[in-house]
Amino acid sequence: MTLPPTISPDAASTWHPGHPTDVALTLAHLRRGRADPTHQVAADGSLWRTTLTVDGPASLRFAQSDLHTITCQAWGAGARAAIDAAPAMVGRDDDPAGFCPAHPVLDGAHRRHPGLRIPKTGRVMEALIPAILEQRVIAVQATASWRRLVHAYGTPAPGPTPGPMMVVPTVRAWQLIPSWEWHKAGVDPQRSRTVMAVLAVARQLERCVELSPEEAASRLRSVPGVGVWTAAEVAQRALGDADALSVGDYHLAGFIGHALFDMEFDDRQLVAAMEQWRPHRFRVVRLLENSGVAGKPRRGPRMPFVDHRAY
Repeated sequence: MTLPPTISPDAASTWHPGHPTDVALTLAHLRRGRADPTHQVAADGSLWRTTLTVDGPASLRFAQSDLHTITCQAWGAGARAAIDAAPAMVGRDDDPAGFCPAHPVLDGAHRRHPGLRIPKTGRVMEALIPAILEQRVIAVQATASWRRLVHAYGTPAPGPTPGPMMVVPTVRAWQLIPSWEWHKAGVDPQRSRTVMAVLAVARQLERCVELSPEEAASRLRSVPGVGVWTAAEVAQRALGDADALSVGDYHLAGFIGHALFDMEFDDRQLVAAMEQWRPHRFRVVRLLENSGVAGKPRRGPRMPFVDHRAY
């Protein structure tokens, strides 16, 4: 493995997870497009992420020699807080015990990816705002909006990052974005209003990490514009919820139906079929996504569409 950066980190830690952990695979779901300014994979294989902690911005570098040894270095004012949160971010709190694949496709995927964990960043707004940007539009448009806004209103990442990286804007910086900049970023008024609505109660939403999955979903969905799909997307990333199923997703029902049952599913059939894997429904989705299984051929439109998801 290439030696770590020569600039000494502000905090660092090495630990041995109680179960196999593949950092890159686990954190891949946090990445918002290949050019996400908050997420990079370096030439030496280390994974870098930025975050805005309660103490300030931080850059984290994850490296591992095997599935049972992880080293994390951090730079910035929030380095210590970021290091403290790092084990949960890569799945320390994820308990796969009791998960029974009970399907040959899933069984194979589970055996091929023993290090896949469900992350828990603990940073609700960092998951919620990009999820709102993804409502009702294709992924390439949403990730372009995210990239433009973070570059324009975030702050440069501290430390020797492998390339230019950014830390997400503060709540206040998000709130000060003028309406015409949302428009230039390809974000329609409905989505920008939803972002403003969640920013107004950001402190209360960040405390979702202290609640049960049901209570957290209820609190998130109490904000106008945040529905079942958006709450699940946040739970998958910020709250470490291995059961959070993105009901209403444009492709998910068809993907699961074809991948596991060779059938065309709607959302109602998806929920019914996935019940047998509760409380690991999202784990099932992640295993299938990373296993190259054939789902429904994607023949969706190339231009922005209304996908009827429950926001």
